[in-house]
Order: sequence, then C-alpha cells, then structure tokens
Amino acid sequence: MNEARGSALRPLARVLADGRAEPVLLFVEGPAGTGKSHLLQELADLPGTVDTVRVRWRCGADGGPPDGDAHRRAPTLWLVDDVHRADEDELRRLRRVLEGLGPGSAAAVAYRPEELPVPGLPLGGPPLTYPSRLTVLRHRPAPWDEERVRRAAAEALEADCTPEAVRRLRELTGGVPRVVVDLLAVLGERHPPFAGTAAEVEAAGVPARLAELVLSRTHALSPAHRPVVWAAAVLGEPAGRDELVAVSGLGAAAGGDALLRALETAALAEPVEGRYGFAVPLAAPAVRASVPGPVRQDLHGRAARTLSGRQPVPWADVAEHHRAAGDTRRWLGAVERAAESAAASGRHEQAVALLERTLATPGLPPRSRARLAPLLARSAVTGLRSDRTVEVLAQIVRDTSLPPAVRGELRLDLGLMLCNQMGRFPEGWRMLEIAAAELREVRPGLAARAMTALSSPYWPGSPLDVHRRWLAEATAAADASGDEPMRTAVLAGRAGLAMSCADPGAWELARELPAEDTDPACARQAARGLCNTADFAVWLGFYERAEDLLAAGSDLSARSGAPYTEYNALGTRLLQEWWTGRWPGLAERCEDFVAATADMPFIASDAYVVRGLLAVARGDWGEAVSWLSQRGTFGTEKLPVPLGATAAGGMIRLALARQEVEAAAEQARAAWAVVAGKGVWPWAAELAPWAVEALARAGDGTAAHAVVRDFSRGLGRSDAPAARAALIWSRAVLAETEAPEREGQGGREVREGRDELLRAAELYREASAAYAELPRPYTRALTAEGAARCVLAAHTRPGAESGTGTGAGPEAGPGTGAGVEPDAGDTAASPDPAPERPVTLAAIAELEDCARSFTELGAVWDAARARALLRTRLPAKKGRPPGRPSHADELSPREAEVAQLAVSGLTNREIATTLHLSPRTVEQHIARAMRKTGALSRRDLAHRLGASS
Repeated sequence: MNEARGSALRPLARVLADGRAEPVLLFVEGPAGTGKSHLLQELADLPGTVDTVRVRWRCGADGGPPDGDAHRRAPTLWLVDDVHRADEDELRRLRRVLEGLGPGSAAAVAYRPEELPVPGLPLGGPPLTYPSRLTVLRHRPAPWDEERVRRAAAEALEADCTPEAVRRLRELTGGVPRVVVDLLAVLGERHPPFAGTAAEVEAAGVPARLAELVLSRTHALSPAHRPVVWAAAVLGEPAGRDELVAVSGLGAAAGGDALLRALETAALAEPVEGRYGFAVPLAAPAVRASVPGPVRQDLHGRAARTLSGRQPVPWADVAEHHRAAGDTRRWLGAVERAAESAAASGRHEQAVALLERTLATPGLPPRSRARLAPLLARSAVTGLRSDRTVEVLAQIVRDTSLPPAVRGELRLDLGLMLCNQMGRFPEGWRMLEIAAAELREVRPGLAARAMTALSSPYWPGSPLDVHRRWLAEATAAADASGDEPMRTAVLAGRAGLAMSCADPGAWELARELPAEDTDPACARQAARGLCNTADFAVWLGFYERAEDLLAAGSDLSARSGAPYTEYNALGTRLLQEWWTGRWPGLAERCEDFVAATADMPFIASDAYVVRGLLAVARGDWGEAVSWLSQRGTFGTEKLPVPLGATAAGGMIRLALARQEVEAAAEQARAAWAVVAGKGVWPWAAELAPWAVEALARAGDGTAAHAVVRDFSRGLGRSDAPAARAALIWSRAVLAETEAPEREGQGGREVREGRDELLRAAELYREASAAYAELPRPYTRALTAEGAARCVLAAHTRPGAESGTGTGAGPEAGPGTGAGVEPDAGDTAASPDPAPERPVTLAAIAELEDCARSFTELGAVWDAARARALLRTRLPAKKGRPPGRPSHADELSPREAEVAQLAVSGLTNREIATTLHLSPRTVEQHIARAMRKTGALSRRDLAHRLGASS
C-alpha cells in the first residue's frame, strides 16, 4: 500500500478500533476508474469493535440508505459510493446521516468530481451542518506510476514488458488503474501472444469500457458543440484554447462556448493548466474513429495549418495531419523537413521511424523516393536501429529509375549498415565495392567514404594488403573531391588502420582528427576516428593512452549526434575494464548493455564476450558458453577479427578445462586460420596462448610451434605490449608442455625435464612482469601461477606425486589444473632436498599471491584451482594429530570451496579436475555442505551460501 492510500485509511481505522473516538468523514474523489470503489472495499475490511455496524450504499442504484436513526446508538461505518448519481431525496437523507455521526462512527463518501451537478459540492447546497467534533478529510487516489504499472503487467501477462512498453502503457492510460487493467486484458488476449513491446501496446486499441465512457460523454453534447471534442481527438494531445478552437472550425465565440460545455460535461479535461484534452490520452482514438471521414479530413487539414504556426514547428505532427487530410505533396514536404530536423538534433531513431513508414507507402512518386531514401540511410548509419531500414533500402536500390548518384549513396549507407550494425559482412563488403565503383566519377567524396570502409581490417575476410590498397585509393579520391567531411573520414580510416597494425605514427594521425570542428558532418567522422583508434589501442594494450582518446571520442559523439559511435565506445570501455581488472559490477554493466541493444544485438558483441570471459573465470561454465556464443543472436564467425579471436580463446580454454582436448585443438586451428589470414598479428594476443596449449596437448607439436613462430614473425618489432606479453606466454606454454615426463626416467632425462620446466617458469615470470606493467591483473596472475607451477614441478622428486596435478605434460595442461587424486588435500608431494627449498618456498608464496589476486578479482574457479595446487605442494604440518579436523556444523574450507564451485555451475567431474580430487570425494563434500546448510538442492545451496556470506 502506498503512503497516500495508507494516510486515507488510518483515521477511519482509529475510529473503528475505539468506540468512543470522535467521528470522521472522508470524501474520496476522483475520475472514473481511479480506484475509489476499491478503497471503499478496503475500508469495509478494516477491523472494528464487536458493535461496529457497516452500511454499504451505492447512490442511484440501491434506493437510498436505511433509516439513519437505527444506527445512531451503535458505532457505524458508512460506505457511500457514486454520490454524483444521487437524486435530491438521496442527498437529503445522506446529509442527515452525516450530520448525525456520533462517537465511534465514520463515513467514506466517493464520487466523480467531473460529474457533480454542482462543481465542488458533492452533497449539493446549502452547506452541510457538520457536528463540531467531526473530522472532515478529503482523499484523491493517485494514478499509478510506472513501477506500479510494471507490476500490474507482470501479474496479468506471461511476457515481460520492455521498459518502453511500460512507459507507453503509463502514458496512454494516464496511470488510471481501471484503464490499465482493461488494456492489459486486451493485450492478454492477443494472437500471437503479447511479446512485451511498445509497438504492441500502441496497436492494442481502446478498451471497450473507456470507449463507451468517452463516446457517451461526447454524444451528450449538442451537435454544435461536438467539433471541439473532435478537434481534441484529432490533435491527440492537450492543446491551448485558441488552437483547439481553430482546429474545430467553430470560430472564436462558438468555439469558446463549446469548450466550456465540453469541460462541464467532462467530455474534455484540463490535464495541464491552460491546455485542454482528454483525461485519459487513450480516449482520443475512440473519438477520432467516430468522426465521419470527410469531417475528419477537414479537421486534420486545419490541424496541419494550425501546428505550422508553432515555433519550433512540430514537422512530424504536421506531416501526419497532411497525410490524414489527403494532401500528399504537403505531407512529403513536411516528412522531409521533419527528418532533417530530427537528424540535425541527434534524434536519428525518430527520423528513421518516420522515413521507414513513409518510404513503405505504395505508389510513392519516384522523385520523392529519391529525396527521402538518402535521408533514411544517413540517419540509420548514424543511429542504432537498422534491421527494417536494410530491407527498405535493399528494395529501393533495385529501382532502375533512381539517378546513379542516389543509388550509389544508398548502396554506400546500406553497406555500412550491413557491416557495422548487422554483422552481415560479406553482403556489406560487396555492397561497398559496388558503391565505390558507382560513385567514383559522379560523387568522388562519397566514393572515398566507401573505400575508407573497405580499408578497415576489422572484419574477417580480405588480408591486410587489400585494405591498404583501398586506403590508398580512398586518400586519392578524397583529395580530388575537396570534400572536407570525406577527408576527415579518410583520416579516421588511416588512423584506425595504423593503430590496428601497431604503427607508432597512429598516435600523430589521431591527434590530427578535428575534435573541435563545428561542422557536424566533420565532427561525426572525427568522433568515429577517435573511438575506433581508442578501440584498437585497447587491443594493443595501451590502456591509459586509450582512455584519453575514448573520452574525447565519446564526448564528440554525444555532441555531434552519433549514437552508434557512442555505443561502440561503451563496448570498448567494457573490454578495457575487463583487462585492467575493474570487475566489480562489470557483469551487470555487460547485461545492461545487452538489454539496451536488444533490437540490435550485434552492437553489443563486446559485452557478450566480456560477460562470457567473466563467467569462465567464475566457473559459470554453462553461462560462459552461452555468452561467448552470443546467446544465439548471430553466428560467432561473423564477429570482428579481434573479438572473434578473443571469444575463441575463451572457448578453447573452457574445452581444455573440461578435458575436451581434441575439440579445443580443432577450435584453435579454425580460429588461428582467421587471424593468420587477416595478418593483423596484434589481434592474436587473446588466442595464441590457448591455441598453443590446445595443439600441444592434442599431440600436434608441429602446429603449436608454427603458431608461436608465425605470431613472432608477424609481430616483428611492432609496438604492441599486450601481444608481446602474449607471445612470451605462448613460449612459456610451449616449454611447459614439451618438458619430458619425469616418471620412470633416468638422471639425464630428469635433468632435461627440470631444465625445461625452469625455462618455462622464467618465461612465465617474464610474461607476468609484462602484464603487470600494462596493467592486466588477471593475466598477470595466470602467468605468475604458471611460473610457480613449473618451479614446483621441477623441484618435486619423481614418483613422489599422488597424481598428475602439476599441469605439466600432454595430459594435464598448464592452464587447467588437470589431474585427479583420491583427496589431494590430505596428501602433500615431496619437494626435492634442501638446496631447492628456498626456491620452492618462493614459488609457494607466489602461488598464494595468485590465489589472493584471483579471489580479489572474483575469479572463483581460478582461485580454487590455485589453492588446490597449493595443497598438493605444501608439506604436512608437524604436530598435527591424525585424522581430519572437526568443523562440527560449519563448512570446512574444502567443503566451502567445493560448494562454491558447485553452485557456480560446474559438474562434479569438472570440480574434481579443478581441485585435484576424485568425483566421489567431490560428491561427498557437496553432500556434507548441503546437510550442514540445510539445502535441498544445488540451487537451494546457492541461496544458503549467499545468505551466510
């Protein structure tokens, strides 16, 4: 119950609870459907004394109240509804009841103020003689806010409403409870079932109860007065008196009289001071549909002329009125001006929606299509939604009557949308190639823009040399055109290509971008260049320097009205936060990003991948696969090259952790072929270490060596810190996986294996130091863990281990913690003799530091793996009594660890692999955890652990 409603009930509740309390009269006023009768029912259900009498009375229907004198001796609660319908006799008897209220009695009187015979006087005149000790209160039920509407929708419908749908529900109904409930009932009967969108809410129509009410009030007016209500229905929103009268066509005097009469009969209301319309906006369509067609057309024509006098002119509304009036020429002219105005102010979604509807109209004159289609394409390229636009433009470009320059411009924008917003790169590439050829002679500036798009290496397919050739052609075409925005576009392309290839000159090119240009077209191209360059800098590992570019690009995107570029910058920021360890709230930010771009999921591909990588680190492996595969919204093979390589690295790591080695190797080969085919080697950084491990563990050492060799040659001397650290990491993985097995070997083989492991440890340390400098705390900890793992393996006596928990060798990879023991937590491997003891202690300390780092980041799975490895290496504590320590009803550290991994989604076998345990031991730990917490299932265990944390 909200506070306002509670304040209305409390005074009457106090009276009913105390038979000697002074009487209370509560007037409950509100338009139809606002919940007055519901409030009376709540009052009827209030507890009272054993002597309290409750009397319900509905005016105009129940024939009036019983004799009031019969209730003077006992405390009475009078609940009187629909007082606006009371006749003189009922009012006289009601006044007598209220004047005679005694101690312990109360009354609630409900009415519609707009239907009272005497405005403001629910009981008529003369004034009521109130008893001196009577408390008189007034309550007006408030309309529902968006949150209350959302809850009502959730209760009434099976589908979840989008925030836009809830907002539209609230706007159309005015929050009037009865109308909300009726409209939800209409939506609940839809076929196909309601999917929760705002468009479905708008198309639902007017509920029958509301239509009947508003039409009866309109019909109650004389024919001479109805046009003012019709005018309000045609305008569809509250309007000033002069505008309303002008649209009605009645003239000043007659129109003024009609407006007064419409207000008196509640056919119209004054929802905003000085502006008149319907109390419930959804009522307008019902009245508009009742107006005869020719009359309605005249009203729309006058509405268009009237609104054209506003400043600024609402061109979209003017266009709609011209269309409804049948004036095609003026309609199309207003549409063009509305689209230009919306685009100039950054409202690209509004421009796109208007132009899509217009261009979809059959029989549109060819010249109009040629003028409007480029406007649609420009706004769609800059904005966020383009799915329907792509289909509209794809049909238009087939029109052979279009001028070549117009068709080429449409192909350019269509190609950009297919590549950038839809992820349909092969189609987009072909469209851009055709556009470049069509525009080369007639519009060289636009041709340069198409060529610049073809110069971007971001997408899978053509090798780097092809993109460089296109950039050279774009530069020449832009210089020849003299078109400054296109020159800026080419400069943005040059900066992006240089940064992606780790060319040191990229930073100077980025500084040349005109961030302060006042020309919106130049500013949008500069914003694109800054954001793209920042994105490529983040992939290289220049996190601090990228931050400045990203801030400047985001600000310029917002100022120049480029929402698509703004969202790209948001995706880049998510990647930056992942790598630099800013994980608190990152999963939620990713999910919010995905939800905000639900209509265009490809834009959120960065968020999908980051969310998936977080799930891997946390042990949410089922969720990880879903997120890394883009939740089925589009194929991962369509991802940009660096993002696809990163997602593939995550999937390969997950397959290795699950001991699906052959599958991991196949994924590695496929993903590596894409990166190698592109030739932008810094983009291999997030794939290479996992690809090397997968291939080596699958026994394909030749391919693993080839990956390291190609990666090294491709990088050359380029300044790419993240890729250089990844190259060292890859070499460390290769050295670790190639260390000879020490079990059963002679002295020479043992020494060779130890030397190889120590070389791997040194490479891991070098990689860890490089990642620390970037900084990248997660990968720093992963590589530091690798160094400690190799040192401990090198300084452990052969034959002393209870299993293959070192992670070394082809069966137990370096990044997985593979290998199973009966219960490794109770068995320690034996370190080598005294000379190596300081080394092993240092490695143990390093591993403990890694476990802490993983825990601080929230990498549950990694922390558990590091702690499990620690337990297999720590010597048994002296003086410890035999047997296990008792933890009574509290979870032991091991039980808590196993339980945490279990609720994150890992199977028993996956937990066993991570913690060096047998599946049977894991099963026992989970059973004990459930018994101690009282959990009934793994899902329940998650709630119990959350409650105790």
